[in-house]
Amino acid sequence: MANVDYEVFWNEAMARLHADLGAEEFDLWFSGLNFLRSGENSVVIGVASAFVRDKIKSRYLGKIKARLKEAAGKDIALEFEVVAGAPVENNSPKQEAKAVKTSESRPVVEAEPPKPVKKSKHPQMRDDYTFEHYVIGENNEFAANAAIAISKNPGRVYNPFLIYGSVGLGKTHLMQAIGNSVYENSDCKVIYSTSEDFLNEYLRGIKEGTMTAFKNKFRHTDVLLIDDIQFFHSKDGVQEELFHTFNSLTNDKKHLVLTCDRPPSELKKFSERLLSRFEMSLKVDLQPPRYEVRCAILKATAENRNVAVPDDVIYLISKNISSNVRDLISALNTLIAYSELMGKPITYEIAQQRLRDTFSAPQQANLSVENIIRVVAEHYGLSPNDLKGKKRPQSIVLPRQIAMYIAREITDYSTTELGQEFGGRDHTTVMHSVEKIKVKLLTEPSLDSTIETLKRSVKDFTSR
Repeated sequence: MANVDYEVFWNEAMARLHADLGAEEFDLWFSGLNFLRSGENSVVIGVASAFVRDKIKSRYLGKIKARLKEAAGKDIALEFEVVAGAPVENNSPKQEAKAVKTSESRPVVEAEPPKPVKKSKHPQMRDDYTFEHYVIGENNEFAANAAIAISKNPGRVYNPFLIYGSVGLGKTHLMQAIGNSVYENSDCKVIYSTSEDFLNEYLRGIKEGTMTAFKNKFRHTDVLLIDDIQFFHSKDGVQEELFHTFNSLTNDKKHLVLTCDRPPSELKKFSERLLSRFEMSLKVDLQPPRYEVRCAILKATAENRNVAVPDDVIYLISKNISSNVRDLISALNTLIAYSELMGKPITYEIAQQRLRDTFSAPQQANLSVENIIRVVAEHYGLSPNDLKGKKRPQSIVLPRQIAMYIAREITDYSTTELGQEFGGRDHTTVMHSVEKIKVKLLTEPSLDSTIETLKRSVKDFTSR
């Protein structure tokens, strides 16, 4: 049977979904979908990336099918096809290659679709820093969704945008993913700059009398990405220029994306008016990835490198490295380099041997339970005696259980020894506390981030 054109039904289904979801949510996920073709009982939809395809299928597939059935009067199978450089308009124009018949019943003529012209690599950004290579989990989902929305509508949504978090958590990757997406799929001018490069160009402009060129470069672009703005502290002149650049871009509906290693409220020696501009941004934080996400990151990296890494090695690295993505990838790169140079496959035994020092580094010899108690108490606004004492309000019980859990995780103390450190408690109390936190971690993802932050704080405190 000849193919049936279901595009009119698809467009009707999209119109109904737009009404169901509202413009903001619809534009975020559906603006890049395009009707490609249809079969007897199926339609094929083009999407810009595998990431968008997977998100659409996991979140909206049921709703799409229901609306499509309402429009067509029967069940229609739905397939997705990743189309590089797919346009982002909300309408679904018919393919240029569609067969057309004239009124004189001339033979069907199929226009050959134009071959997409792939742009050369952006000179300032890594071409592997894309959304497709960015593994998304609970620690970064909000930030990633906002970044994807920005890449589709630069200057129109979430402007300015500030990503903050500790080192190695993927701030630069996410920022450059925005830039690469905009650069590849539009005619927008995109500039990426580290804080050091921005500062050096500013100083060169003063020295060589080319400040006008400096201002024109950064204030007359469509998307400006500046990495690690915390390094502008105490630099009044460059802060002044950033302030005016900030105003110029946002007033002209041009997009500004910044990264920082801490929230704006914790930046020191910045002008009040520049801090106020940072505060008006959409601010998103990146947290250390949970165990499952760490595994996914390592597997994705191995696949991208076309390297076979056994699951037990993935699990070993993920269990022993929880600090940040950079440390995870570094450990994997160590194994890949060893495998390539020695001509040996990566095995669990080799991973244990080659990463022994990496795994043992966090287990510092002078790590003490007293320091753990002190750091956790300070975090929750309590005193060490509160955690060691007998008081049992929830405001003390939970921090006490967290401190016991952390101590059990990062020290070699037995539960009996830990009980003595926590005010002479029985070892069963410690065991109960540890189990309570393990259960909470399954239902409260934010607690995992808090505990990882506290672990880092303990290690930092110990190394002072």
